[in-house]
Amino acid sequence: MNYVGQLYVGAVLLINGLMLLDRIPARSAAVLNLFVGALLCVTPTVLIIQAGGNSDAILGASGLYLFGFTYLYVGINNLAGLDPEGLGWFSLFVAVTTVVYAGISFWRFDDPTSGVIWLAWGLLWTLFFLVLGLRRTGLTRFTGWTTVLLSQPTCTLPAFLALTGAYPSGAAPAVIAAVIAVLLVAAAAWLARDVTPATNRSTVLVKEN
Repeated sequence: MNYVGQLYVGAVLLINGLMLLDRIPARSAAVLNLFVGALLCVTPTVLIIQAGGNSDAILGASGLYLFGFTYLYVGINNLAGLDPEGLGWFSLFVAVTTVVYAGISFWRFDDPTSGVIWLAWGLLWTLFFLVLGLRRTGLTRFTGWTTVLLSQPTCTLPAFLALTGAYPSGAAPAVIAAVIAVLLVAAAAWLARDVTPATNRSTVLVKEN
């Protein structure tokens, strides 16, 4: 995972989470999605070209496209007012793929902390699938809070740690990361409690303006 790109994933996840919570209009959020989506498509392309056939380098860069395509999709959907089901089902594909990248982090790259982070991202994409693809609008607030709360610990913080040479390795940091992720998801459930979503408002990443 390219850590410069991961830094900005934290920003766009925060924005998208706030959008799901009706704090930011969809068209306003679309701009950052397009910027970050473009960055996360250009960056891995450059990295793969420069990899010189190194399979590990290519594999490490390939995951960035999942983020890039997702955010471009969100941005275009929001600006064009498209129905969200296509994005939702694409999110299911990405959610399944994150399990593979988590396994690669655990067993090929010997980076269990990144493995835990990939699984946390997989949870987010699974929630996006449920809300967007299956229209489970009752999960919208939970999805919004989960996205907001996981955005910085799974993206911004590890990116800064890696860029400053302080990224933790080994089993202990991975266990701590997993515990923190579980606690944050529980906090999201608590924050989203006892809220009945209105059936007549858009509660997905594409909203009427």
